[in-house]
Amino acid sequence: MLKLTEKEISLARNGKKILETKNAEIEIVLHEETDTKVALPKTAVRVLIEALTYISEGREVVVKPLNEELTTQKAAEFLRVSRPFLIKILENGEIPHRKVGKHRRVLLSDLEDYKRRIDEKRLKILAELTAQAQELEMGY
Repeated sequence: MLKLTEKEISLARNGKKILETKNAEIEIVLHEETDTKVALPKTAVRVLIEALTYISEGREVVVKPLNEELTTQKAAEFLRVSRPFLIKILENGEIPHRKVGKHRRVLLSDLEDYKRRIDEKRLKILAELTAQAQELEMGY
């Protein structure tokens, strides 16, 4: 994994601000080469803004299509769980998957859905615990 420098984070913040003010196709000029210009469509600009948002927060970014299939190892890394735990989730039917020979493949979009569901569940439980703590006057 690459560690982002303060300069990269600052450049991402500035780039994001500039791109957010534009709602159009943009051209990027590559100065290191002979001032080559590259035109980007609006959809690419939106993806770039989102990537710059994460980079400006010091977070890592990976861009992949949602219909991309991942191996169980890559899927486990995406969810930040162990591979055996992921296999258990797949076998319980919590995340759809398919088999290619003896190997399982998982759609990135299905992983995103699962992650969203467990995050929502976590937040709901946390809100319930917070309410309970306030009722019991535990100082939270």
